[in-house]
Amino acid sequence: MNILILGGDGYLGWPTAMYFSNRGHEVTAIDNYFRRNAALELDCEPLIPTPNLVQRAKIWEAVTGKKTNVHIGDVTDYEFLSSLFKRYDPDTVIHYAEQPSAPYSMIDRDKAALTIKNNLISTLNITYAVKEVCPDCHIIKIGTMGEYGTPNIDIEEGWIEIEHNGQKDTFLFPRQASSLYHTTKIQDTDLLWFYVRTWGIRVTDLMQGPVYGLSSDEADIDERLVPIFNYDEIFGTVLNRFIVQAIVGYPLTVYGNGGQTRGYLNLKDTMQCVYLSATQPAEPGELRIFNQVTETFSVNELAEKVRTVGNELGYDVRVNNIENPRKEKEEHYYNPKYTGLLDLGLNPHYLAEEVLEGMLRAVEPYKDRINKDAIFRGIKWL
Repeated sequence: MNILILGGDGYLGWPTAMYFSNRGHEVTAIDNYFRRNAALELDCEPLIPTPNLVQRAKIWEAVTGKKTNVHIGDVTDYEFLSSLFKRYDPDTVIHYAEQPSAPYSMIDRDKAALTIKNNLISTLNITYAVKEVCPDCHIIKIGTMGEYGTPNIDIEEGWIEIEHNGQKDTFLFPRQASSLYHTTKIQDTDLLWFYVRTWGIRVTDLMQGPVYGLSSDEADIDERLVPIFNYDEIFGTVLNRFIVQAIVGYPLTVYGNGGQTRGYLNLKDTMQCVYLSATQPAEPGELRIFNQVTETFSVNELAEKVRTVGNELGYDVRVNNIENPRKEKEEHYYNPKYTGLLDLGLNPHYLAEEVLEGMLRAVEPYKDRINKDAIFRGIKWL
């Protein structure tokens, strides 16, 4: 297939580019370096130095013989984006090109405005490029389980059948996000559903939980190919943050009571999920939604797992319950369904002790690069 990856420099985008390339597909990766520049501006740069996207593509070609096309630019610029669709005529476009951080979206008005503009205009531009240039192209958008919030009922996979006054119909599952970032992802879903109904395009929307890990079969070939790995409050996912905090002796930052429960998955499983979705695409006129998680944990459960494994390896891992800076339920019901990707062939990597041990050992060589001031700054939702 001919694959266009938007946000191809990111934590998920670059491993996805290598994953498809390694399986013989033609890959084009696009990025505007937002995450790199924002991390530099906010003094929360990634743990491991990584070459830029152009350099990484050259390294990938040198070590594997497989070429990846690279373009640096902003997909909110429609002329730029549509020119790439015309040039490459993709079978699938994978949309990672969003401002990816809930805390970032809550810092101030300007960053809220950037989040809205970037996320909604990028999605709008993709739908128009598909309609005008390659109508059969399959859009894979990375959504988030955070769209659903924490309802007091089971979370179905995207859709729910409702009976009211003797009538039945199927609707998108109700969304109730807890940050502006997650709210823009809801609006993405609504936008795509509108254009699926109106234009008959094909879309898979992956409601992804927090991802952890820094290892993949492709990245393990050469340390220069590892993904961008953030451990800070703004761009780092919770388990990745806890691993770095354990290494440097910083008490694990559990917000509030720590009962917040979410669905998680290994970085390797993100690659699988996106690949399975691409190779078994949605039908024209279909908005297909999968809940992209493999298991659920509370924050307390994650902290305890890291403490147990860390202490076994000789680290003095402590846990610190701090005032929750976010507006969220800390104790709640949480039961998402996630069978769709398993039915497509997902073979999950579960959070076993050896996975945590591997992450701790992988981070240890970079201990001296950890910026403790970036770990927690208390960005408040209120």
